[in-house]
Amino acid sequence: MTAEYPTHSEYADFLEATRVSYDAIASAYADRFSDWRADSSPLDRSLVSAFAELAGEHAPAPVADLGSGPGSVTAHLHALGTPVFGVDLSPRMVALARRAHPELRFHVGSMTALDLPDETLGGILALYSLIHVPDDHLPGTFAEFHRVLRPGAPVLLAFQSGDSEDRLHLSERFGQEIALDYHWRTPDHVIAHLLDAGLRLYARTVREPDGEEKRPRAFLLAEKPLAGGR
Repeated sequence: MTAEYPTHSEYADFLEATRVSYDAIASAYADRFSDWRADSSPLDRSLVSAFAELAGEHAPAPVADLGSGPGSVTAHLHALGTPVFGVDLSPRMVALARRAHPELRFHVGSMTALDLPDETLGGILALYSLIHVPDDHLPGTFAEFHRVLRPGAPVLLAFQSGDSEDRLHLSERFGQEIALDYHWRTPDHVIAHLLDAGLRLYARTVREPDGEEKRPRAFLLAEKPLAGGR
């Protein structure tokens, strides 16, 4: 894997801003989102379970949880019997995940440039981490997904749905100064990029806002086609 603390020149500006921001809020974020199963809806959990079952067809090839944060989703997949490891931009977040889940592997890295050999993953999960990737970096990010996935392996994406030109910039969260951009997109917008990267759409689901949520939540399940198509 890459070095634990890459230099600034190794990051695009948006990656550096995201890394620094999540380093600043890592402890508070981990306290707030330490139990994904308790915070998630039954539909969310069922979709992750479906993903885990599909990824299980490619075991022992591991699944990568991209944007793994404090590691609670990674731990949930592990509990389902999925061979899984986490990847996150924030070294502080990775350190907290390792402390909370010492039996699992967590690495510092970026979904835009995965330090993995071709066709080695049995699945990719990215829950609410794609929202920090600008549109012009989506083609390269999904090309990376296609490169590292085994043929037939699944991808599950979750993101807040909204107009594709909508963006939120936060300069403060959990009482810390940050510089974090959030990009809202329609499912069709993301699907177009997935298809352009050579991935195949398997299913789409949109869950309406619930509780404190302000936007619909979109879930896209895709896969890397088998040789010769499917």
